[in-house]
Amino acid sequence: MSQGRVRRLRRRWKLTILVVVLAPLLGFSCADLFVLRPSRNHIDAGSAKSRLVPVGDKQVEVYVDRSPACGEDEPKAFVLVFLANGWRAEQFAAAIAANRWHEFPVEVWCENYPGHGKSTGSAKMKDIPPAALASYDALRERAGNRPIFLEANSLGCISALYVAGQRPVSAVIVQNPPPLRRLILSKFGWWNLWLVAGPVALSVPHDMNLPDTVSRVPATIPALFIQAMDDTYILPSWQNLIIDAYPGPKTILHVPGIGHNDGVPPDYETQVQAWIRTRWDATFH
Repeated sequence: MSQGRVRRLRRRWKLTILVVVLAPLLGFSCADLFVLRPSRNHIDAGSAKSRLVPVGDKQVEVYVDRSPACGEDEPKAFVLVFLANGWRAEQFAAAIAANRWHEFPVEVWCENYPGHGKSTGSAKMKDIPPAALASYDALRERAGNRPIFLEANSLGCISALYVAGQRPVSAVIVQNPPPLRRLILSKFGWWNLWLVAGPVALSVPHDMNLPDTVSRVPATIPALFIQAMDDTYILPSWQNLIIDAYPGPKTILHVPGIGHNDGVPPDYETQVQAWIRTRWDATFH
């Protein structure tokens, strides 16, 4: 091993030990600092409008837009969206309403995690599940008895499946769901003999650990699992830990040739929308 690489490993060890020691003193779990990538810079949201939802003494920001099929009419249903780590609602709310849900008269609510955008507080994993429930409850007040669908990608799958286990929803669409503890151990453990990665993985809150929480989802809620088959960040075999544990009716769409952050190609997106149409017809007929 070269001297340069030895020095880099030493610096990484020192930095990691510093994080592990200081994080609890600063009120963060180690996993917060290792995993979450918050940002607060201004991003143009296009036609989507910002709304602040109370969460205790804090607020969570959601961006709201309507599909073309909805237009100026009242929506027949609603979609609550939870995004991947580091993504912002400003970037996706309008696009999700205009593209995936364009044929359906829906209103889309897309959440910014705590510590992201105008969502107040710090970026902490323990605050993500309560924020998700607060977003749902505010949407339910708006929706009344109209259906709510959930959609999520990567880290957002944790929020979506947590909400599905706590509140009534019509269906769930999730893409590349992560088992966070497994992910941390695999990505960060090799260079520290798991002496650091082990405690970091254990610091993931129970409500953020999908293999545990997915079993709470009622067996009546249908789900579409979209798998990027070339995902090298959350391996398909890891995603299967969540898919296999899902208790309700499930459809698995294997999408070859795309990685973790890639969009669904048009021919496969057609299959996603066909699944939505089936669930939509079952909901309204």
